[in-house]
Amino acid sequence: MAGGKQSPRQKMINLMYLIFIAMLAMNMSKEVLSAFGLMNEKLAVANEKAAEQNDKAYTNLATKAVEQPLQFEKAKEKTDALKVKADEFYAYLEDLKGKMTSDVKDKTDYETMDKSKFLDEYFFVSGTITPKGKEFVSKMDEFRKAALEVLGETELAGTINDRFDTSPVTNKDEIKISWLNYHYEGFPLIASLTKITQIQADVKATESDALSTLLKGELETAVSMTNYDAMVVFDKNAYYPGEKLSGKIVLGKNDPNLTAEKVVINGEDWPEDKIKAGQVILDGPAGSVGDRDIKGSFFFKENDSLIEIPIKGGYSVIPRPNEAVISADKMNAVYRGLANPMTISMPGVPSNKVSASATGLRKVKGDSYIMTPGKGNEVTIRVTGTLPGGTKVSSNKKFRIKDIPPAVGAVRGQYGTVSMPKGSVGNVSVGALLPDFLFDLKLKVSSFKIKVPGQPAVPVTGTRMSSRAKAAIAKARRGDVINIFDIKATVVGSGAPVKRVVGVGIKITN
Repeated sequence: MAGGKQSPRQKMINLMYLIFIAMLAMNMSKEVLSAFGLMNEKLAVANEKAAEQNDKAYTNLATKAVEQPLQFEKAKEKTDALKVKADEFYAYLEDLKGKMTSDVKDKTDYETMDKSKFLDEYFFVSGTITPKGKEFVSKMDEFRKAALEVLGETELAGTINDRFDTSPVTNKDEIKISWLNYHYEGFPLIASLTKITQIQADVKATESDALSTLLKGELETAVSMTNYDAMVVFDKNAYYPGEKLSGKIVLGKNDPNLTAEKVVINGEDWPEDKIKAGQVILDGPAGSVGDRDIKGSFFFKENDSLIEIPIKGGYSVIPRPNEAVISADKMNAVYRGLANPMTISMPGVPSNKVSASATGLRKVKGDSYIMTPGKGNEVTIRVTGTLPGGTKVSSNKKFRIKDIPPAVGAVRGQYGTVSMPKGSVGNVSVGALLPDFLFDLKLKVSSFKIKVPGQPAVPVTGTRMSSRAKAAIAKARRGDVINIFDIKATVVGSGAPVKRVVGVGIKITN
């Protein structure tokens, strides 16, 4: 094929050589087309198997979500949402493949699928992407976003982005072109068909990844050592001085997502409202003195059967206390002149076997007492309990005796400095309050003094203003503060005097 003048024979040889090269290229092209077709077949078969495996996984997850909803319901909701998107996208791709081969008579004659006309016209027109082409890319983007939303920030996020990446691509000439042009413009029909089947394979693989990742996460959480608590289990739950401990320390699983189907304790079905997530509530009566056994079974649903886990334990009810329990219902002190309610008891000893004594103390009923202290700063309460064997146990406790705290004078239920018109002052009633005191006491005022600026103080008996007090009030001016002081008060009922009552002021507004 060198230049220069050639003989007719040489020209013929050159022509035959060119024809031979063209035939080789044609045969190679057909082989490549057939290879694409065989690859498409294998991908289609693999997709069918993947769909079957995914369906089994969906069914298994649905069963687990029914058996243990707290543990698997969220994973099921996520994968169900992904399945809807996956089925929609897969069906769209399958429909597109049907349109691409609608004019092909023999779907297995891959050597005839060497034209690019269908997608060149379906996806592109005059150098721009058609609405159908944009829809194809949009479907890819929607599925990628749905998959990432389900899987969240996991190690598979990068894989999902790579599988369904539709960002522009740099070609061999270092020019950026759209993803759709780079992959589908000018390619033989069978090559594009195989690529779309590969996208379907990626969809099935993504479903499988989501199922395995979410299930793996739940199962790892379920078996994580963070779900285990170290529990001390004694052979009995009460010991006396001098006894040896007998028990063990075990690891117990504390899984709030694991709920038993049924629990039987001491032959009785336990109420459903006592079977909580990860635990069973025991709140029945302890019983009389002695050792008590707890026997029964947990029943968990697994597949189509119930798994039984035995329960064995016990506790002791003991009557031997070593100290009385004494508490003031209102405070850690008692107040002089008041009926102070108290509760006095001994653990393990009935109230009718407990006696308490102190100056001013009287029993009301059961373990309820009233303490009315007299003189002094302290009172000692002596408690004696008789145990079932006849042994007596005694305990003493001291309480401080305090006077009633200072009260505050009040008008109209207010204390401090109260503003009001001068015409209303003569009609007010003077009272006394104990703000923030633990006892809800009513105080009765017996007398007080009133001082108007520029006037001598006027003593008043009772709670209402006397005529002399009103005459003094009449001379008050706007802005004056009338002081009510030296208030005398007692506790209603007991008559106990209040040692001090802070005065109250009235500011004249007009």
